[in-house]
Amino acid sequence: MMSADENIRDRFWADLSSSPFLMVGLQGSGAHSVPMTAQLDPDANHCFWFYTSRDNRLAAGGPAMAQFAAKDHYLFACINGTLVPETDEAVIDRYWSKQVEAWYPGGRQDPNLLMLRLDLGTAEIWRADLSIGGVFKMMFGGDVRAELQDKHAEIAL
Repeated sequence: MMSADENIRDRFWADLSSSPFLMVGLQGSGAHSVPMTAQLDPDANHCFWFYTSRDNRLAAGGPAMAQFAAKDHYLFACINGTLVPETDEAVIDRYWSKQVEAWYPGGRQDPNLLMLRLDLGTAEIWRADLSIGGVFKMMFGGDVRAELQDKHAEIAL
């Protein structure tokens, strides 16, 4: 049987796969986070990638935080890791698409193109999906904390 943490981790990856949009910022920079679209590899659950430009505030890389809210708003995550330039041409080519190309006038060879890899550290993840009974408790001011007790985890990714 799957532990609560394993269940939360699996749910996180499933939700991120269906809506790979995060807010990403450099730790300690004082700059606001920016919306980014993660490029995901089902076999690489230790990192994900972002196409960006060399003049983007994230281009310097370093310790970073990413925030994620699932499209149904039943899962939230705060992820820490390290942003590093991806230099493997095969990885950069693997995720290239017409949607990505629309952002780079010079196409795949645009000199301003930069791919960053977020090497994942830990994440704090919250599930907010309540049972029917939990929904009724919440509607009438009942205590739902017990139901959400096993829906929060601090895990290594």
